Amino acid sequence: MSPAPKSTMTKEHKDALAQGRREGAAVRKYLEAIAASRGKRGRKRTPTSVERRINAINAELVTADALDALLLRQERKDLEAELKRLSSTLDLKKLEKDFISSAKAYGERKGIDYSTWREAGVMPAVLIKAGVKRTRRA
Repeated sequence: MSPAPKSTMTKEHKDALAQGRREGAAVRKYLEAIAASRGKRGRKRTPTSVERRINAINAELVTADALDALLLRQERKDLEAELKRLSSTLDLKKLEKDFISSAKAYGERKGIDYSTWREAGVMPAVLIKAGVKRTRRA
């Protein structure tokens, strides 16, 4: 038996795959950014308040027993990660711009309608700019 002939993708097919990857990445990054920036219940933490708690943990570690020290170290590690997140800045405007240029085609290709975008947290004004129309399904 001879091996099956190797099939090659056309340039158009490769371009379409690349476009799909770009659109998917733009949509994913924007949805992640709006999820991360969505308000949470309770008191808001600031970098200063997180640093203050890390300093308090460092002081408590001096006298903590082994089990408490273990828990304090984990809390400190979690707070350091939170501090890093709080200190990083997202360029939400750029992510929104990229989303706007990708959402309509991506949504049409994947069958995502207006209400699903809204449920994911995308604001109506952003969907209007993206050209995603409000539709009713029968």
